Amino acid sequence: MPVGEDIERESEMHPEGIAAHVLKQWQERKPVARDVNEVFAQQMTFGQRVADAVAAFGGSWTFIGLFLGSMAVWMILNSGRPHPFDPFPFILLNLVLSCLAALQAPVIMMSQNRQSAKDRVDAQHDYAVNLKAEMEVLGLHEKLDELRDARIGALQKMLEKQSATIEELAAEVKKLRGAA
Repeated sequence: MPVGEDIERESEMHPEGIAAHVLKQWQERKPVARDVNEVFAQQMTFGQRVADAVAAFGGSWTFIGLFLGSMAVWMILNSGRPHPFDPFPFILLNLVLSCLAALQAPVIMMSQNRQSAKDRVDAQHDYAVNLKAEMEVLGLHEKLDELRDARIGALQKMLEKQSATIEELAAEVKKLRGAA
């Protein structure tokens, strides 16, 4: 699978754009979050899995230790024998090392390109999840504003009732003072 194909497929799944897709999911109360690593792992071919395993092993201390050990054994075997299969300038060893580097470099680059594509899909997914979270927060703010406005309205009605009651009482007190 070419490197940018995941992103292209993601765009094809949501041609209206991520924001519109998130809005639609939010309106339908559906989740946006998913495990991008799992989705990405399911789409990998056997060759891609092998390339990732080679890149992971080639970039480990185990590989470095085995590599240095095998080079030391090679040199020791070819230095202390009367008829070595690869005498001192170790031309065969140089050929083996060159072949190893020639094969290992593109495999590691393929793995890095795939990781880069995965990172782009992951960033796109993070954006979608963050956008949905922001929309949820805005929705909560609207609900709180509605509750606050309803509460303020109820308090204003209560205040108006109390003001009317106070005015009635003040008028009655005035009447009682005038009658006395």
